[in-house]
Amino acid sequence: MSPYTAAELMTINAARLLRDHDVVFVGVGLPNLACNLAQRTHAPNLVMIYEAGVIGARPSRLPLSIGDPTLVSGAALVCSMYEIFSLYLQRGLIDVGFLGGAQIDRFGNINATVIGDYFHPKVRLPGSGGSMEIAAWANRCYIITPHQKRRFPERVDFCTSAGFLSGRTERLARGVRGGGPQAVVTDLGILEPDENGELMLTALHPGATVEQVQANTGWPLKVAANLRQTEPPTAEELRILREELDPQGIYIR
Repeated sequence: MSPYTAAELMTINAARLLRDHDVVFVGVGLPNLACNLAQRTHAPNLVMIYEAGVIGARPSRLPLSIGDPTLVSGAALVCSMYEIFSLYLQRGLIDVGFLGGAQIDRFGNINATVIGDYFHPKVRLPGSGGSMEIAAWANRCYIITPHQKRRFPERVDFCTSAGFLSGRTERLARGVRGGGPQAVVTDLGILEPDENGELMLTALHPGATVEQVQANTGWPLKVAANLRQTEPPTAEELRILREELDPQGIYIR
């Protein structure tokens, strides 16, 4: 039996991507957990922004939503949602957007709207929230999601948030200023864009294989020549997740 869950593995590897002093637009769910873990470990000066209007959040417990009252305590600033998006995000002041999604395709486009035809969907999903703007304007984006073939189609059923569209040239041609997705963290490894914006396998988690990742991807996945292996979660990272951030196992069970 693995000493850690798939959710813990993803969260810890996602947290490690963040740098101290990064300004991060935090999404709900596992991105939220990853950012709070990073702030409690290697990035104590991480500036967390939540779209409800909180800047510099230092929550005493894990916030359960973007509007959780714990976000306000100790925050540097509380303002309107409009000000968050117009004065910070669109001005290029956000280093990282941390997102999730139901589908991620070959070029890092995200679907959080519908599965199947838009007008007659098999499943109707929550939709964009602020992720469309975050994906477009953040200087770099990280995505976290389980690695399953249904979640990684060659092309998303609906493009909720732009990755590299059909490649880096199209994103540039459309005038989307943000840097686009820089990494997709899954429970099997890490995907990063190549020179054309196509996601490729650059790192494997302990115990995962290239064949396993390719079998769970809906397109012929390229593998980096310098494929690396991620470090397993440390005891301290797991302790913080389990005892401080999510003791009830809401996200990491």
